[in-house]
Amino acid sequence: MRGPAGLPLPLVVAVALAAVAVMVVEARFVVEKNSLMVTSPTSLRGRHDSAIGNFGVPQYGGSMAGTVVYPKDNADACEAYDGDRHFRAKPGALPNFLLIDRGNCLFAKKVWNAQNAGASAVLVVDDKDEPLITMDLPREDDEAAKYIQNITIPSALIDKKFGEQLKKAIKDGEMVNVNLDWREAVPHPDDRVEYELWTNSNDECGPKCDMLMNFLKEFKGAAQLLEKGGYSQFTPHYITWYCPQAFVVSKQCKSQCINHGRYCAPDPEQDFSTGYEGKDVVVENLRQLCVFQVAKESKKPWIWWDYVTDFHIRCPMKDKKYNKKCAETVIKSLGLDVKKVDKCMGDPNADSDHPLLKMEQDAQIGKGSRGDVTILPTLVVNNRQYRGKLERKAVLKAICAGFEETTEPNVCLSDEMETNECLNDNGGCWQDKAANVTACRDTFRGRVCECPTFNGVQFKGDGYSNCEPAGPGKCLINHGGCWHETRNGKTFSACQESGNGKCQCPAGFRGDGVKKCEDINECKEKKACQCPECSCRDTWGDYECTCSGDLLYIKEHDTCISKTAVQGKAAWAAVWGILIVLVVVAAGSYVVYKYRLRSYMDSEIRAIMAQYMPLDSQGEVPNHTNDEEHH
Repeated sequence: MRGPAGLPLPLVVAVALAAVAVMVVEARFVVEKNSLMVTSPTSLRGRHDSAIGNFGVPQYGGSMAGTVVYPKDNADACEAYDGDRHFRAKPGALPNFLLIDRGNCLFAKKVWNAQNAGASAVLVVDDKDEPLITMDLPREDDEAAKYIQNITIPSALIDKKFGEQLKKAIKDGEMVNVNLDWREAVPHPDDRVEYELWTNSNDECGPKCDMLMNFLKEFKGAAQLLEKGGYSQFTPHYITWYCPQAFVVSKQCKSQCINHGRYCAPDPEQDFSTGYEGKDVVVENLRQLCVFQVAKESKKPWIWWDYVTDFHIRCPMKDKKYNKKCAETVIKSLGLDVKKVDKCMGDPNADSDHPLLKMEQDAQIGKGSRGDVTILPTLVVNNRQYRGKLERKAVLKAICAGFEETTEPNVCLSDEMETNECLNDNGGCWQDKAANVTACRDTFRGRVCECPTFNGVQFKGDGYSNCEPAGPGKCLINHGGCWHETRNGKTFSACQESGNGKCQCPAGFRGDGVKKCEDINECKEKKACQCPECSCRDTWGDYECTCSGDLLYIKEHDTCISKTAVQGKAAWAAVWGILIVLVVVAAGSYVVYKYRLRSYMDSEIRAIMAQYMPLDSQGEVPNHTNDEEHH
């Protein structure tokens, strides 16, 4: 069968579909940028744009400073560099950013060779004067697929004029330091992130499909945590295009499209005669959209992640299970209503628009700061396209960068999200190696120098050059930063828990209390043990004073007295103590006796008076005397 211009119809249809795709996606392409700041030399100081590479790991939410290096040989980095870690920075030095030329090989290969040579980041200089473009992944390339997934350093494209200025400065022997800043690459207006993933259900499209499916499995847990906690709003999308009107009735369009050519996808095997057809992919894409809609209506939109991962595992194309029956088994296992999903999908043979798929085609066109969707898969965070490796940690870092600072959920503050900058020279922060305390704290946005709280003790200072323990318990942490020394099992410290909190040398020492406290020789300086009978011997932190003959030294009065006198005084003190006790006991006994005697006499007097002068209201009181006589 021949089409227009005598070309084979399958070829005509393929070209037409490609033309439609190009017509759609070339409408507007927005390059995602990060800011590049030159800090030296002074002649180049300023801010420049650089286009983020669509592979590797951009440090979303953070920044990276480094020294720019331009190789003398292999300037385009298309060949592996000689020597192991050729561009690796020396300990204590800034990381090396390798400046390389565009051309002669894939962007990804250049970055891979630079990474193997020890570079921490790559700046690719454009070879023509043009607006910046995104350095994309190569198309289906088995060789490139071997290393793309292992690229872990960030890369960016800079314009030709700026690149030539950097080269000249390096050749002139100047130190070129730059700072790559990704903090504004993703907007972070509030405490909720909105993100979307443009994906595909096709699992037989080579390395890109494998990468996508692996990402979905790895990221599912984090995505569901964010969604269940109300921290994010996720929306899946699927790319489709339409078949040109002139070829709607052709066999090729019928095999790749549904709804009479309105929604199409390429043949999975690129072979119209065997295996699954493009329309099978469109139908499953639609089913996955409907699963999301039904799950969203039940207030459980995160079930979409379970469905797409389970479908990939249970219903792969290679096992010939990529069909409706297998899909419905997965839907039922997740507790969703199959009838609602079927109703949402409608009739794929209807000659009319499908509301969901029509919305997907409209959404492919960029709006605001987001460009048209041209790359599959594409991740969009807060309406900005993500550039970089589609890998769990890298994507999570980009999403976390979309939160307003201090509102990030716990998943963003976990250990695995740390940048590990503190491992390198303690991140340039203060630290006390003796007490194993540091002010450096890793976050996904980069390291922060903040004086810590350690074992309940709060440190105060700038976090960079100084942190000092303050408040109760400070002397437990390396003696509060004050002078201290131990000799012969005896420790002296200048740390004061009370008072003004300043370091103060203890009694018997003098000095600044911080770096030095010297022992005072009380004997030599005649500050103690100065009585005529005294003999002085200096010790560390103290002194010993002895008296001649039968004398005893009294330190409080710095004098010697007779031991006999001391013993006599002790004896008289004991005697007086006993006498005082006896007096106290006697006085107490007298008081008790007097009280009881007086009480008895009072009661007898009242009885006698009552007998001879009875009250009108009181009956006769028995007469004890008469009773005794009767007896």
